[in-house]
Amino acid sequence: MAYKHKQTATLVTRVDNNGGPRVEVLAAFCPGHRGRREHARRAQIPSGSTACPARPSRASGSGVLAAGVVAWLLLWAAWLVGRLAADLSDSSFSAGVRATCSEIILRQEFLKDGFHRDLLIKVKFGESIEDLQTCRLLIRHNIPAGLFVDPYELASLRERNITEAVMVSESFNIEAPNYLSNESAVLIYARQDAQCIDCFQAFLPVHYRYHRPHRKDGDTLIVVNNPDLLMYCDQEFPVLKCWAQSEVAAPCALKSEEICQWKNMQYKSILKNLTVQVPVGLTIHTSLVCSVTLLITILCSTLILLAVFKYGHFSL
Repeated sequence: MAYKHKQTATLVTRVDNNGGPRVEVLAAFCPGHRGRREHARRAQIPSGSTACPARPSRASGSGVLAAGVVAWLLLWAAWLVGRLAADLSDSSFSAGVRATCSEIILRQEFLKDGFHRDLLIKVKFGESIEDLQTCRLLIRHNIPAGLFVDPYELASLRERNITEAVMVSESFNIEAPNYLSNESAVLIYARQDAQCIDCFQAFLPVHYRYHRPHRKDGDTLIVVNNPDLLMYCDQEFPVLKCWAQSEVAAPCALKSEEICQWKNMQYKSILKNLTVQVPVGLTIHTSLVCSVTLLITILCSTLILLAVFKYGHFSL
């Protein structure tokens, strides 16, 4: 709707030469327009009023803006619906593919008793080993601070072809107690199990560290988390498409410098975490232990000196 405004003018009435009245316009103003519009000084106003120019319509500008907003909202809604449909399609397809895949089952357990144990890890695939004979399995394990792996022992076991494990951590102290140690990483190349056609197994010797004495409880628990299961195959298999999560760079073999991109596999663990109970000393026994240790040390040192002086041969 267009608005039309009347002019407001400053008028002066004069008498002309013939004795009749004459109206002169000094200035005219239009509401909504900047400045002042000057008219001819001696122009005579005709009958009727002079109109100002029409103001631009506000309704037309608002309509264009609303149409643009509605169009943008429609485009955004169409994109959102398409994205949700694609995500649902991908998730349903992935769920359908995984439903046809057999699970990978991992089990780890400690063998032996005492402060020196063996960690045994078994991995079972639901597919035949004939399909997986071109695949290699690598287990990346983080050993907690309460345990340690002896790198010199691992080297001896590798020479005797008992296990294929190597330490990843560079700075490592096997004599440090638990409260002065950190986690250590170990890579274990698993081997096919002779007693199970679709199984792999890995063997790792571990040892307990010394812990701080406790005031009351004489035992402490060490939690061994589940390892990362890495798999590398020369060709694609359904198990890789089903359970592969990401890629990890690691040596292709124990004695190889070549780096391969291993698939980090998702698996089902028999145990959520493996726990082991370690006996520790009590603080109330500190004085007794120190006294007995000192007495035994003095006694043994005295006996050694007596034996040296009695049976030793000294030459001056």
